[in-house]
Amino acid sequence: MNQEDIAYFWGNDIIMERPKIERLLFLVMLMSSKADHTIEDLAQRLDITARSVYRYIETLRNVGFAVDKRQSNLYKLVKIPGISIDFDKLIYFSEEEAYILNSLINGLDGTNYIKTGLQKKLSAIYSLTSLADIVIDKSTAKNVESLGNAIRSKKKVILKNYESAHSDTISDRTVEPFCFTTNYIDIWAYDLEKHENKVYKISRIDSVEILTESWENESEHNRPSADCFRMSGNNSIPINLELSLRAKNLLLEEYPLAAKYLREEGILWILETNVHDLAGVGRFVIGLAAEIRIISSPELEEYVQNYALEHIINRKRDPEAPL
Repeated sequence: MNQEDIAYFWGNDIIMERPKIERLLFLVMLMSSKADHTIEDLAQRLDITARSVYRYIETLRNVGFAVDKRQSNLYKLVKIPGISIDFDKLIYFSEEEAYILNSLINGLDGTNYIKTGLQKKLSAIYSLTSLADIVIDKSTAKNVESLGNAIRSKKKVILKNYESAHSDTISDRTVEPFCFTTNYIDIWAYDLEKHENKVYKISRIDSVEILTESWENESEHNRPSADCFRMSGNNSIPINLELSLRAKNLLLEEYPLAAKYLREEGILWILETNVHDLAGVGRFVIGLAAEIRIISSPELEEYVQNYALEHIINRKRDPEAPL
């Protein structure tokens, strides 16, 4: 993938790979310019195949664009008075994706003029007023919304009847919630009894009671960073992998943040970074075992071996064993 095919947003930490929608918009720009373009030229500019260009052009036709094919295989968009473009079929995010985008935008500095523009454009398309309408798992929607309100107002909460997998107990937890993990599966909160930051699985919370008391330990809130495999935590585990071209491409498609940790060595690619948890990178390596070699990551090697033993070898011996 060429460097221009990577779009940079929201500071230096988040890199998003150009998805189909961005290629479509870039194609609209190219085909609307004064210059004429052949299919081969468009394919080169977009870093895709000629067949993909034809598919994209067909998509543009389907949403209302008029495509003019001129002599010598030249393609151009033309304006037809009275014809409207059905952009909602072309530009689409799921509500959850839209909310995550909105959360990232809100993380920008308040004086950033780009932030205001992005918020206006996103809110013009999507309603982002209720978390309950966005969370996929409707059983957790109410708790997510309550926790979100507590974070915004900086209030303490009681996590009612929290089911702990570690201690195998059910109890109330009084905490200061301050950060959701990806897809609102977990909540980071400061535990007032143990005086430490902990992760609570939202699906194990019976209900959330927002207290009138404000946070008292904000300086202790340690918002965890996420690694390029979207895993959060306080651990830092070094990994060093050798990837085939196919594995590298699949890595960037699924985990775009990995781009800045990749380097090319001949026909192979090296991924060298630290992760907070082995589950994310472990699943990726296992799924592409023939395309990836672990260079020097003892902990990852052990994780993969244990996973294979537990979930593959043992299950092959006993097909009725639980997953």
